[in-house]
Amino acid sequence: MKLFFTSDHHFGHANIIRFCNRPFKDVQEMNKVLIERWNEKIGPKDTVYHLGDFALGYKENLATILKQLNGRIHLITGNHEATALQNKERFEWIKDYYELKVKDPDCDNGVQRIILFHYAMRVWRGDSRGNWHLYGHSHGNLPDLADRLSFDIGVDNHDFYPLSYEEVKAIMQKKTWTPPFRDRQKA
Repeated sequence: MKLFFTSDHHFGHANIIRFCNRPFKDVQEMNKVLIERWNEKIGPKDTVYHLGDFALGYKENLATILKQLNGRIHLITGNHEATALQNKERFEWIKDYYELKVKDPDCDNGVQRIILFHYAMRVWRGDSRGNWHLYGHSHGNLPDLADRLSFDIGVDNHDFYPLSYEEVKAIMQKKTWTPPFRDRQKA
């Protein structure tokens, strides 16, 4: 079982194609490609954290899409969740914000903490201790900060694919972040 993160699919939202300059001729093609790319990486038993703006449209249309998606899906609410909230039974849970702990032997204490929220934050709980922050909402319109352990996990930034924990970790390892109080601890 693997762990994945993603955001801002906007299943069923025809206008998002124009708003975000997505390379799809229509919403049917967009939904098809998004489903294919999701299932290309995510298996039936994998865990997915979706950071909001899952879909727009009718409950029945999203129910059909949800039946096609692999994985156990946890939803962090965004600003377009009315349709997802009508399909609550397909999600493991639905929350506004979540602090995830991932066992990782490469971390000092064996745990990587990840703050999951639909919106980007400049600071977050534990940011000075190396906690990561994943967000969506901005569709690539916020510049990535090389010295902050955060980035936009939305599909518009990742060729319409979700990212695995390992892929997120590789991105975070390229950041230039350093603990802000490191020099004070040595004195």
